[in-house]
Amino acid sequence: VQLQASGGGQVQAGGSLRLSCVASGRALSGYEAGWFRQAPGKEREFVAAINRSGNTIYYLDSLKGRFAISRDNAKNTVYLQMNNLKPEDTAVYYCAADGNGMGFENPYWGQGTQVTVSS
Repeated sequence: VQLQASGGGQVQAGGSLRLSCVASGRALSGYEAGWFRQAPGKEREFVAAINRSGNTIYYLDSLKGRFAISRDNAKNTVYLQMNNLKPEDTAVYYCAADGNGMGFENPYWGQGTQVTVSS
């Protein structure tokens, strides 16, 4: 499966962005999906994940209430709605898909989309 992420950009603190990740090659409904991010000089970290049917969702604890992951299997797309953005949310955001569960030990990765939040 190939993943194409989009929707990043530059916003001021307090603003919102919605990231999209479109899958091609295979149906996204066959995969768990997630978002990760990597800030400059830091390791990639987990942001959110959603199972194939969309009824199980996990978030990085510090992001609960501000970020929301969702998916539309008919559109082969997973989304990340990000509200009340903070400068510390600045990172490259990557979508991931894994056919072997929610552990994302060896997922397919999208190319990343840059999110920059200015104060």
